[in-house]
Amino acid sequence: LEVLRRTGVQVDEPEAVDLMKKGGCYVEGDRVRIPAHLVEWALRNTPPRVSMCDRNGAPAMFLEENHVYFGTGSDTPNVVDARTGERRKAVIQDIANNAKVVDYLDDISFIMCMGIASDVNDKISDLYHYEAMVTHTEKPIIFTAWSLENLKAIVDMAEAVAGGRDELSRSPHMALYTEPVSPLILAKESTQKVMYMAEKNLPVVFTPGLVTGGTGPVTMAGGIVQGNAEVLAGYVLANLVNEGAPFIYGGAIVPMDMSTSLIAYAAPELMLAMSAVTDLARYYKLPMFSLAGASDSNLYDQQASLESAVWILLSSLSGGNLVHDVGYINNGLTASLQQLVISNEVVGMVRRIYRGIEVNEETIALDLIDDVGPGGEYLTSDHTLRHFRENWYSDLIQRIPYERWVEEGEKDLGARAKEKANDILENHRPKPLDKKVRNKLRTIIESMED
Repeated sequence: LEVLRRTGVQVDEPEAVDLMKKGGCYVEGDRVRIPAHLVEWALRNTPPRVSMCDRNGAPAMFLEENHVYFGTGSDTPNVVDARTGERRKAVIQDIANNAKVVDYLDDISFIMCMGIASDVNDKISDLYHYEAMVTHTEKPIIFTAWSLENLKAIVDMAEAVAGGRDELSRSPHMALYTEPVSPLILAKESTQKVMYMAEKNLPVVFTPGLVTGGTGPVTMAGGIVQGNAEVLAGYVLANLVNEGAPFIYGGAIVPMDMSTSLIAYAAPELMLAMSAVTDLARYYKLPMFSLAGASDSNLYDQQASLESAVWILLSSLSGGNLVHDVGYINNGLTASLQQLVISNEVVGMVRRIYRGIEVNEETIALDLIDDVGPGGEYLTSDHTLRHFRENWYSDLIQRIPYERWVEEGEKDLGARAKEKANDILENHRPKPLDKKVRNKLRTIIESMED
């Protein structure tokens, strides 16, 4: 509150400046200082949850309290080819492949594009991304848009999928991801996008990508304060447009590795900061956009497994709602289907831990223990048959004898994950999108090619 009152934010969109001035902010040119009472007013308008649906309008994710859902990341310039292992520029088929794998994996609940397609018109590649995702999976979509004009076209596409404007607003299968510019700037295009989504009553994820020691204070506490101010400034604006607009809080407070000048995407400080920011989201009763399943390793290896697993466990225990970037490697610059497939297994394992131990008369099994008695066995009991499937089992994480592992080719986890990803790409058939809707999406894209 003190940062917003004393320092304020730079707002690059004149319409937003005028709206914030009318709402009670103190304005000098493009510098907008926001009084505490206006922030508190906006927070009182907070919807306690944001509900997201699948492509068909069926409820899929309830973003509230400690409901945790995992999904992929967005807009990496590079991918690791699942078939060849080559690191290369992303193409539109990679976006479709990512969607296909997400559609198959039970523990991945939503999708982001995981690449920037280099083989389509770069001015509207975001439209192609949305088309590829919504065509190849029914799961909810978190998307990015390069401009306000492109955002309007993507919303038109989403309305075609949902069956109309009201249907999309009532049962949204998509949410926009956009950012302030650290430090303390509501940039023109991201501000326009926040305002447009608020007008449409559609959910928006607004989260800074603050780099401590670069675009924010080097200390975690200072970075969290600045990032929080940036998010709340966007939230005030969204409420001035439409009170109670669906808004998803977040904040990646990322440390810079001073020895390389790269962001440390799997640093313990970032994990700690994300946990703190999640506490703030709970305090404000706003849904939280978190991250996990990512690694700074340049390839899928032991480091990638280690960092992904720690991230996923911590984000689940912290209670972030939309946990993105599952499948990232290379400091967030490269997408890996191997990493995604293995992280899906980790999510399943963590969810089993998170579910805890069910304690009731049946599970305590006092009568069974008495019947079996000292020296008996439980393998042949009906109780074992009824309950053994409650334990977690994995397709990839093995518990087989050494001799059998040798007989089956001595494959490590990375090799098994690569085989799994390619099997999904070869054999999984997502439910097709209606042909008339596909044609409508293509018509919208073609109209933007001019």
